[in-house]
Formats: sequence, C-alpha cells, structure tokens
Amino acid sequence: MSLVTVQLGQCGNQIGGQLFNTVVEDAYGKGGLGCSKKENTLYQDAVLERFFNTEEPSGETRVSCSQQVLPTARAVMVDMEPKVIQQTIQESKKSGKWRYCEKAQFCQKRGSGNNWAHGYGHHGPKARDAVMDIVQREVEKCDRFGGFLSLMSLAGGTGSGVGAYLTECLREEYPHSFLVNQIVWPYGTGEVIVQNFNAALTLSHLYQSADAIIVFENDNLHKICSQLLSIKNISFQDINSVISQELASVLQPAASVDNGRTNSPGELLERLVPDPQYKLLNVRTIPHTSERALAFSSFTWPGLLKHLRQMLIANAGMEEGVDWQVKVHSRDRRLSSADFTSSLANVLFLRGKHCESTDISPFSDPRLYSSWVPRDAAFSVFRQQRPFHHYEKYASLLSNSQAPVGPLDSLVGKAWNMFASRAYVHQYLKYGIAEEDFLDSFATLEQVISNYSNL
Repeated sequence: MSLVTVQLGQCGNQIGGQLFNTVVEDAYGKGGLGCSKKENTLYQDAVLERFFNTEEPSGETRVSCSQQVLPTARAVMVDMEPKVIQQTIQESKKSGKWRYCEKAQFCQKRGSGNNWAHGYGHHGPKARDAVMDIVQREVEKCDRFGGFLSLMSLAGGTGSGVGAYLTECLREEYPHSFLVNQIVWPYGTGEVIVQNFNAALTLSHLYQSADAIIVFENDNLHKICSQLLSIKNISFQDINSVISQELASVLQPAASVDNGRTNSPGELLERLVPDPQYKLLNVRTIPHTSERALAFSSFTWPGLLKHLRQMLIANAGMEEGVDWQVKVHSRDRRLSSADFTSSLANVLFLRGKHCESTDISPFSDPRLYSSWVPRDAAFSVFRQQRPFHHYEKYASLLSNSQAPVGPLDSLVGKAWNMFASRAYVHQYLKYGIAEEDFLDSFATLEQVISNYSNL
C-alpha cells in the first residue's frame, strides 16, 4: 500500500524531508548488514512502494537507490512562502538517494502571519483547486493507494489554518480513503502568542475530518534531544529528526503477529480507533541513543519492554526519569494520587533480532484498557526482524490513550482565558471567523477531554 504525504507549512515540509531521509537510510543503511540479499530486497521494495514513486512517465522503472534515476517521494508540498520548500527540495537532492517531484509543490509569496483564520479563510480556499490537482496526480501514480499522511504544526497560520482547510478538502474529495494527520504540539511556554487559539481551532476541525491524529509534543521531544541524545544547542532540525525516526518506526514495513498483514494505514486504524470519538494517538519509542554512544550500549528485549510499559502507564515521553511508583490497579482500586494512564488500544512494533521470542504479555494486561474494549481487540503486535535504522533492537508503541488529556485541558483553558478577554480575537474576525466558531471549537475539545477522562 502506498502513502501520499501532504506536507503543510514550514514544520510539515521540514518533517517530511527528514522522514523520507530516515526511511531511505533505514532501508539502505547498516540495518541490512545481517540480513540476506533476498530479505533486504523485499524490505527495500516494500519501502519504495509505500513512500516513493518508482516509475517514470515513460515507463522506466527504478528498482534501487543505486541507479542513476532516483526514487521520487510520494509527497505534495504546500506552503504560503517558497523558502522552506526550496530548501527542502535542495536537501533531498544533496542526499543523492531520493528526490521530490518538481511539479508537486504549491507556494505563494506571502505567509499567513501566524493567524489561523488567515490561513483557513483566505489562503486555503485560494489554494484548494491547485493543491487538489497535485494530490490527484500523486494518487493516480499509486498502484495500491493506502491513504494520506498529512504533516503539520498547530502553532502557526499556514500549517494549522491551511492544513485544517485542506484536510477537510481531502475528506470531501476522498471520502473513503484513510486520512491520518501528524501534528506537532507547541511548547507549553509559548512559541506564538496566539498559539492556543490556533491549536484549538485546528484540533477541533481535524477531529471532524481526520481518521486519526498522531500527536508529538515539542516539550517531550526537547527533553529527548537534551537528556538522551546529549544535544547542547537544540534546533528544530534535531526535534524533527526525532519525530521522523519515531514516525518511521511505526510506518516502515512490519508484519502482524495475528494474521501476517502489513502495517498499512487501514490495518492500524482498524486496531487503534474503534470509535470515532477517540482518535488522538501518540508514539513512544525506546531506545533513544546517539550514534556515538550506541557503540558502547547494549540492550535486551526484556529491559526495553519493561521500560516501555512503564512509560505507557506513567504517561512518560521517554525512558529517563520515568515514575516507577505508578502501578496498574484494578478498576475498583485506582488511586488518584498515582493513577495510571488508561488505554483504548495499543499497537506494539518490535524491530530487530530475536524480536519474535520476547515476552509481550505485560501489554495484554486487561487492567490497562477500558472495560468496554474487547480483550482481543485492545492490543496488537507487529514484528520486523530486520534492525531499524542504526539500532539493533528498537520498540515502538502507538497508543490511543488518556495521554493527551493533560496538554489538551491546559490548552483549552489558556485559549478560553484569552477569548474571555477578547485578546487578539479581532485579528481572526476580519478573515471571516465568528466568535461562535471559537465557542464551537472549545465545546468540541471539552467533549474530547471528557470522553478520554472517562476511559
């Protein structure tokens, strides 16, 4: 199954470039050294089919990255300013392993000024026809179209405003296709003064149109870069690199333990989103280690999975500093002082040697899950014996759980306070957004918070 990636705004385009770099490095890098030629070829072919167009209009086929004509990313690039798109295209060319299609970009000369309403009400409608034409061309290149992956941030104007509008357009044009949005949650301390308005409006609209929303929080990503990767001067490129690695770890080919099916978007959504009222997903991965430190590190599957399970129940974004005092209790004994994070569904990805023999039963504990979810539907496992990227063993957990409740509750509270004082509201009203739109967004998100809190 092929994914068409829609890169929206500065953040979405930068993450997209790093994501394609990561999947190519994984497919053609050191991870394949211990595998047979046949195993490597099958894996590489699956990666190419999922993320790249490997056929020229003339019919010339590109089988591997070593050939002169490079694989072309299945991507649509959208931004209201050309600078980031041009930089991302140039960086892909420098890799020498893949490239973007030069006719799959839409950009203008003026941005959205961090104003969601400007992006949603002005730039979005103007861009619709041109962007949908590019999307259609990319979809038609797929032999087996599996759905859309949209990459965007919540804080700005283009990624959030234009992104929310185009997500609605994708749903309208492709009502039966799978549509997953990956979003970057802004820093709690603030990147943009109106980020809470932008984030609330974006999330409420995505909740109506996307099948699932994968959340990455900048605060957690920053800690991973600082504490685990030992990066001193952390840049957005460093943060985007962590996002792309975690995304790739759940999107790269793997087979289900249950039925042998691959981790296509439809297969994952069937397991993770049993009810459309619950569509906020997050990713936890382990280990996070710099390449320099990897040579002196040794990991075991029992150790990795013990930490990953504790990260899940303690709602920790990384293994370092996880609260081991949080325990799983039966429903009638849950403690408010150290309550664990309840889940609707979890999908575990194991990549590396001997992953088929490790014990995964702790993740099947029925106490981890909401009582109304059938036991055989709450937990799934996908395995890939080929090492991932530069890690010999790597585990990822894609979860539908209560984890977003805290950040979402904080965001809505801050947005309410700004709205109550009418701070900056006039900047949104002049682009066609009414005060009722703010109230509807807050009401939608408060219902989401209530639903997850009652799991």
